[in-house]
Amino acid sequence: MGPTGRKQVSVRTPNVPGYSGKVDGAKYEAVKKVLLAVLPPRAPGMTQEEMLGAARPCLPAELFPGGAKSGWWVKCVQLDLEARGQVVRDRAARPLRWTRR
Repeated sequence: MGPTGRKQVSVRTPNVPGYSGKVDGAKYEAVKKVLLAVLPPRAPGMTQEEMLGAARPCLPAELFPGGAKSGWWVKCVQLDLEARGQVVRDRAARPLRWTRR
């Protein structure tokens, strides 16, 4: 349990192999659900800015009042899902773009 008394979940990143951190499970699951809903399954995918713009209005207000810290959370969950193979980065695109698997 974290400081909020809620369950914690482990997150990873494809940028630092072997890294693992713990984050609030309720916020993680809320962002994960939204990201997998808004990310397209095919190219051209979404840029980081597009991903955040699409996700922010869909996040539950009780967890993200006024969109508070939603940018950090979207990036955290996107990196974790990418490390787990559920989200794919198009490394050739500039700016970078992501799709869901």
